[in-house]
Amino acid sequence: MGVVVATLVLQVALPDDMALHPWWLLPGVSVLLVVALLLVNPGRMTQFSAVERGISLLIVGLVTVVNGWSAASLVYGIGTGTIGDRAGAVLVTGGVVYWTNVVVFSLWYWEFDRGGPGRRAAGRAVFPDLQFPQMADPDLAHRDWEPSYLDYLYFSFTNAAAFSPTDVMPLRIWAKMTMMLQAAISLVLALMVVAWAVGGLK
Repeated sequence: MGVVVATLVLQVALPDDMALHPWWLLPGVSVLLVVALLLVNPGRMTQFSAVERGISLLIVGLVTVVNGWSAASLVYGIGTGTIGDRAGAVLVTGGVVYWTNVVVFSLWYWEFDRGGPGRRAAGRAVFPDLQFPQMADPDLAHRDWEPSYLDYLYFSFTNAAAFSPTDVMPLRIWAKMTMMLQAAISLVLALMVVAWAVGGLK
């Protein structure tokens, strides 16, 4: 959850008209939820808990809301021409929104692949939603290998950068549709935000 907290802190770098107000509300609530999650389970997650999953999904939902607001405000400002001559601010905002988008989708993948980290650790899920290379070739890892959060973060980043699967294959419809949505958002951000900001640099 350190990645989530650090990403939410980046919201402080957003221009005032592109941040959800008050700016400290969602990061503050998210930090409290992370603390609550650590109190419920201070160690490594080894079994499914409805309380843990509820708190985790609430954190993911909050991160999604704050990033969605920032992305919509940015795209609206560019589309309507009301963003003004602020190429530097647009670049910073675009970078923060793009990275937060990567983190948001990595959390959705982490939470829903085979029913979430608790069910994966408990061995409740039989069939994977996402196939990692270690699952396809037994010579690449131990038989009991499980993806960590950083594996999902890397998967989310490569999907956002390549707009397509790389080394991890989606096997379920929800995974394919989520990847398609993430790629579409990343493409819009790349085309509208980066191109406009670079063109506006002096």
